[in-house]
Amino acid sequence: MPQPAKAVRTPRPSADAPREPRTAAESAGSRRAAAQRLTMRRKLAAAAMELFATKGYEATTVDEIAAAAGVARRTFFRHFRSKEEAIFPDHDDTLVRAAGVLDAAPSHENPLDTVCRGIKEVMRMYAASPAVSVERYRLTREVPALREREIASVARYERLFTRYLLGHFDESAHHVGDDDPLLAEVAASAVVTAHNHVLRRWLRGGGEGDVETQLDHAFAIVRETFGTGIGAGRSAQSAPAATARTEGEVLVTVARTDAPLDEVMRAIEKALKKN
Repeated sequence: MPQPAKAVRTPRPSADAPREPRTAAESAGSRRAAAQRLTMRRKLAAAAMELFATKGYEATTVDEIAAAAGVARRTFFRHFRSKEEAIFPDHDDTLVRAAGVLDAAPSHENPLDTVCRGIKEVMRMYAASPAVSVERYRLTREVPALREREIASVARYERLFTRYLLGHFDESAHHVGDDDPLLAEVAASAVVTAHNHVLRRWLRGGGEGDVETQLDHAFAIVRETFGTGIGAGRSAQSAPAATARTEGEVLVTVARTDAPLDEVMRAIEKALKKN
């Protein structure tokens, strides 16, 4: 009597097995999926903000937010774990972009400059929709649960920048113990604090004005305070990205083509102050 055929299972690849590189079509599909996800998150956030403003935070339910966005309750929970989380739809993606700035930093760039560029991604997130950002700010001032969520988001950025700076600080330049991470933590906190100070002032002013210029000014203060202790992890032999000097009434500036604009401007300002 013939034996029944056994089912043949295809073995699953192990987690350590090398993955095939993505094709262009797969990459494009991933980008479309990410864009669709962010669009839905923003749609849910807009519905939540409108309901919070009209009904109040405590009186608003997840079901009402989902209904206002035209989706099912389960769709809401695919994107957010709670209604307070829905008020900040962009933080996850912005954190990824900020980390990308750190990962792609050129070897000659001062690490503190890199961190300042990274946190600008956060400012640009707010500046992209001033009216929404101003309303969100008002709500977070009124609702403790939203304020706590905002604090938690800020802490994630601070941890990201602290980890980065820890690899590039010269603690001995500030007479700190060799293994003490204090300077990196304080510097990262200073960058975040400078950003938050400028951001709050901009939001209280209705989201008007050149917030990026204000942020650059705040970062200049941070660099002046902490800059001498950073850079141990970079090549000590690399030439500065930009230099400037005055020759009579002429200002001569030399910069690499890939030099960050803010570093070029600082070199020019330094040369003009010496004149």
